[in-house]
Amino acid sequence: PDAWHRLALDPPRAYGAAPVSGALRAELADFVVEEQLGFEPDGGGSHRLLRVEKVGANTLFVARALAVRAGRPPADIGFAGQKDRRAVARQWFSVPATRETASYVGYSGEGFRVLSEHPHSRKLRRGALTGNHFRIHVRGLQGDPGAVTARIERLVASGLPNYFGAQRFGREGANLRRVRQWLESGRLPRGREQRAFVLSSARALAFNAVLGARVEANTWNRLLPGEVINLAGSQSVFASEHPDEGLYRRLTEGDLSPTGALCGAGGVLPGGKVTVEISKIRGIPAGKDSISPNRHYDIA
Repeated sequence: PDAWHRLALDPPRAYGAAPVSGALRAELADFVVEEQLGFEPDGGGSHRLLRVEKVGANTLFVARALAVRAGRPPADIGFAGQKDRRAVARQWFSVPATRETASYVGYSGEGFRVLSEHPHSRKLRRGALTGNHFRIHVRGLQGDPGAVTARIERLVASGLPNYFGAQRFGREGANLRRVRQWLESGRLPRGREQRAFVLSSARALAFNAVLGARVEANTWNRLLPGEVINLAGSQSVFASEHPDEGLYRRLTEGDLSPTGALCGAGGVLPGGKVTVEISKIRGIPAGKDSISPNRHYDIA
C-alpha cells in the first residue's frame, strides 16, 4: 500500500524537489479550469452542447442532474472529461434534444448552472477536447519565485513526465483500496461508474509504475529500441524497433514523444528495451479479461 500511494500521490520527480511551496485550493476560486473543445458546434438538431459552470460539484453529479432535466438516462449525457470537484470549472456537456425542447440556459442545481447552449448533431465523446486552461492562485508562497521561471524554461526545453495525477486515484488515494479489493476478491463492482473508477485507477497505477521506473533510469524523455512513439497533437502512434537520427531530431523539436501503454487487449505494443512485464510489478493487475483496449499516453 505504501508503494502504491507513492506512485499515485508522489511519484519520482525528473527535476528534483519543487523550488517553491504554498497552499493550493484554500478556496474554490483559487483553482479555475476552462475546458477547450476541439471543434465548433455544427448547428445540428439532435443534441445540444451546454457550457456549464460548476463550483464544488462533481462532473457525474451534474450529468445526472442534466439527465433528469432532459428525461433521459444518464448514459445519454455526454461530456469530454471529468473536471476537478474542488474548483470553479467551466466544461461542456451534451444532451439529446428535439426542436421542441425548452432552453437549458439558466438551468441550475446544487453547485452548477448552465451558461450557454448550442445546437449540435452528435453526442459529446470522452476526450473530444484540445485541452484545458487553468488559473491557479497559490497562497502563502515560500521560496524563490525566480526559480519558478527557470523551472518552467527547463520544462519547455525538455518536457515533463506526464504522470496520472492524484485526482485519478480519489481523495487521498481512496480508489487504490478499491483496486486492492478487486485483486483480492476477483470481483469488480457491479455499477458501471464504480467499475470504471476501479479499472481507470488500476491502469493509471500501472502506467505510473512504468513511468516512475523510466524517470529513475533517466530514460523517460529518450527514445529506446522498441519504443511506441506518439506524433504531437494527434492520436497517431507507431513502433520503432531502432529509432534513427531523424526521430531523435524530431523528439528534440517536440514533434513526437515516447509513450507508455495503458494495460489492455490489442493496440501497438512496445518491444525491445522498452518492454516491461506489468505482472512483474508487485500487485499491479494485467490481463485481457477486464481492462481494454490498449492505448498510449505521452510521457514526455
